[in-house]
Amino acid sequence: MSSKTPSKKSSDPKDPSKAPVIPIRPRDLLKSTSTPIHPFDQVHGTDTSGLVPARDLVTGHPNDEHVTAYYGVAPSILRALVEQWSTTSPPHPITDYTFLDLGAGKGRALLLASELAFRQVLGVELNPAMAAIARANVDLWQQSHAQDPTAPVLAPIHIVLDDALNVELPSTPTLVFLFHPFEDPVVKALLRRIEQAFTYRPGTLDILYVNAEHGALLSRHPAFRLLWQGAVPMSPEDHAADLEAIAQQQEYGSTGDELCAIYRYAGRGHNS
Repeated sequence: MSSKTPSKKSSDPKDPSKAPVIPIRPRDLLKSTSTPIHPFDQVHGTDTSGLVPARDLVTGHPNDEHVTAYYGVAPSILRALVEQWSTTSPPHPITDYTFLDLGAGKGRALLLASELAFRQVLGVELNPAMAAIARANVDLWQQSHAQDPTAPVLAPIHIVLDDALNVELPSTPTLVFLFHPFEDPVVKALLRRIEQAFTYRPGTLDILYVNAEHGALLSRHPAFRLLWQGAVPMSPEDHAADLEAIAQQQEYGSTGDELCAIYRYAGRGHNS
């Protein structure tokens, strides 16, 4: 999604009728929607469509205020970005990697990634209702693939109900997937957590960042290296679905692509 940001000026705090107004963020104006149904769900009978704004994802966790929204990644975006990542000379074959989706929501990225030869697919979701939907989608996905002799073999899929900052990083090489799930305070904490984890043990970790609104944090971080950045176009089918869905959101529009970036943890002092 691309956005236009509304702003409000603060008034005189001495006048109660002109109390300071907190600026409205575009995400605060998002409307909850369950339609239209994305073609992915129409084909597979899954429930990954719609938009769930941050106010409907509240769990009572301190990081609730930094959550953005749920909106399923376009299948063509994820597949193209994984293909782009494969050109960056990952130090291990894809079959060694855990695909780790932080802020997995209803699980569309997990389902897509499970067809791409990863060692395993792991989703972390803080909201119990969203995690329950994701688990139901995974069950349906696995059952339908098991009944179809032409379907690709799926990687194991696991969903963890937890804060992304609590989950222990896998011991395998890891490809972290972020579809702008949270704002910069949590992104900063996540980067610190990754660096701290690899202080005590070796590890291989790359990040796929879709709608990379806080990509500058990673680009400036001394322990991460930017491998690639650019706009990834949606397929015509995904763009048509995106246009139809985003038409319901006053402050957003569909550009037909997503700004994406790929980063590699290299440790401090690495050569760019």
